[in-house]
Amino acid sequence: MSDNQPQGFYQVRFDWGVAGFQALAAGADVVVIADALPALQQSTEPTTPLGAHRVILAGLHNRTAVARWVLDRQAEKGDRFSVAVIAAGDRRADGTGRWAVEDLLAAGAVVDALTDLGIDHCSPEAAAASAAFVGLKQAAKHLVGASETGQALAAAGRRDEVQAACRLDDRDDVPALGEFHFAV
Repeated sequence: MSDNQPQGFYQVRFDWGVAGFQALAAGADVVVIADALPALQQSTEPTTPLGAHRVILAGLHNRTAVARWVLDRQAEKGDRFSVAVIAAGDRRADGTGRWAVEDLLAAGAVVDALTDLGIDHCSPEAAAASAAFVGLKQAAKHLVGASETGQALAAAGRRDEVQAACRLDDRDDVPALGEFHFAV
């Protein structure tokens, strides 16, 4: 393994934010951005262009749909299909970035769903994210709602959005992205 291909030996990889995207995207067939909750406010920071990379968006609500989409692309390719799962992160009120627990759980949920379908050659980083979700699955809805972002959204009158984002596997859409605003 070289610095140019971190986790490159593994089919399913995990990292955080824009730096993680930059580190893993080139070696992946698809990048899955795990962003569990909507942003509290529109960012004034520029978005990151995702270039020629194939990038899709995942949360708790569509984790199994994302995993099925990956499995279908692997079947089309006829070979191993590599996946980089990137937790988006969030911003504090003062504008500094933070590692958001809700995005860790969403990323782990995606890795868990991939594993359930047999795409299970995971990096230690991806395995740890999955273990976090699996170990906390029964509490995931509460943890996401009680997270810094969940509390801030609820205080801003957006509790319904938080509750919708906490539902596990209630959507089948797999949104493709051309740009994204990473918080970290």
